[in-house]
Amino acid sequence: MSTLTEKEIYELEKSANRIRKHIIRMLTEARSGHTAGSLGMADVFTVLYLKVLNHRPNEPLWEKRDRVVLSNGHICPVLYATMTEAGYFPEEELMTLRKLGSRLQGHPHREHLPGIETTSGPLGCGLSQIAGMAIADRMNHGDSSERYFYCLLSDGELNSGNIWEAGMLVAKERLANVIAVVDRNNIQIDGFTQDIMPLEPLKEKWESWGWSTVEIDGHDIGHITEAFMRAKLEKEKPSMIIAKTIPGKGVSEFEGKYEWHGKVPDEEQGKKALEELDGIDEEIERGK
Repeated sequence: MSTLTEKEIYELEKSANRIRKHIIRMLTEARSGHTAGSLGMADVFTVLYLKVLNHRPNEPLWEKRDRVVLSNGHICPVLYATMTEAGYFPEEELMTLRKLGSRLQGHPHREHLPGIETTSGPLGCGLSQIAGMAIADRMNHGDSSERYFYCLLSDGELNSGNIWEAGMLVAKERLANVIAVVDRNNIQIDGFTQDIMPLEPLKEKWESWGWSTVEIDGHDIGHITEAFMRAKLEKEKPSMIIAKTIPGKGVSEFEGKYEWHGKVPDEEQGKKALEELDGIDEEIERGK
């Protein structure tokens, strides 16, 4: 099991904070979008795209690339910002989020932006899509395939029965190269998940269906990296990573509040948010 050096952790933390700043600027400019989940998943996306994923940003249709499906497509600001950080397209394009003619729409569109594997919007579909991709890959390449299939999910969308049907299928087919991540931030658009549709015991549910399951701190770069690396070593079962995150992470006014699920900052709130994230940069530098 490889471990990160202090320098690697530092660089990834800096990248995650830049991604959060991009998200704030994008949403403030667009005046529309989803804030809480986008900020909360910045650390997971940073590790996935900058450390774990086998891909070529300058060759997004590379045949041997890993596949990534964002099932909860409404948090696409974090996906777009991370893709910029990885080198898929220029940073300036981020400011076109949700504008007419932009490649960066409010939900990812497969035919608009190279590097996007599926068009997502309706919740609950991503795990079924990734299951189909993994099964087709096995039919084409057998056990010789070295490709991994990653699916990012929200905890609120686990209310959709389609997710559980896909979970049973992936386990039944023993698709060990499927790695899913649930953003366990405990909120959804109407309130707290516990009040709307309780999910616990979540870890035990996935384990009972034959998934190798782990709960992690979704803001600890080392924990996130280790979880992905262990999942890639699993050869018998699909892997589920339950990432415990803080919605709105990095901005105290937004943190933990379900009201920011689909709300965006105004100019003044955006300015204050960026100032607070600048402070986090200073903390990262001091801890270097």
